[in-house]
Amino acid sequence: MSRRHCAKRREITPDVKYKSIVLAKFINNVMKEGKKALAEKIVYGAFDIINDKYKVDPFETFLSAISNVTPQLEVTSVRVGGANYQVPSEVEQNRGNALSTRWLINFSQKRSENTMIKKLAEEIYDASNNRGASIKKKEDTHKMAEANKAFAHFNTKKTKN
Repeated sequence: MSRRHCAKRREITPDVKYKSIVLAKFINNVMKEGKKALAEKIVYGAFDIINDKYKVDPFETFLSAISNVTPQLEVTSVRVGGANYQVPSEVEQNRGNALSTRWLINFSQKRSENTMIKKLAEEIYDASNNRGASIKKKEDTHKMAEANKAFAHFNTKKTKN
C-alpha cells in the first residue's frame, strides 16, 4: 500500500441491458478468470428465471435484494491498551454494496440447485423477500455490532444509535 498516493477509482461502464453500474459491478464479481461473457450469461439467465418463475421484474428484484442484504453496521477490530476490541461502526455505501454482492454470490454458490444460474436466481429472489443465507449473514453482522455496542466510544467515526 503506497503512502504517497491513494488508489485511483476506476470508471466502470454500465451493463449493456439495464444500463446500471450496480449490476455491472455485480457481473464483474461473478466473473472468474476474465470470462465476462459467461458471467453475463449467468446473471442474465438468473434474471430470466426470476422473470419466468415468479412473474416479477428481475432488475427491481435484484435492486431490492442488494438493498436488503446491505448492512448498516459492522464491527472493526481496534487495539486499545494491549487489548483488541470489536468496535461497531457504520458501513459506507460503497463497502455496503461490495459486501452485499459478495454475500449474494458466495451464498448462492453454496446452494443445492443444479446450475449457478438457478442458484443465483433463487438467492436473489430469497434476498429480495428478506430470507436466505445472505440475509442471515447481515442479521448476524448486526447482532455482533449490537452486542459490542459498549465499545462504541473507542470508534473514531461516530455511529448512529
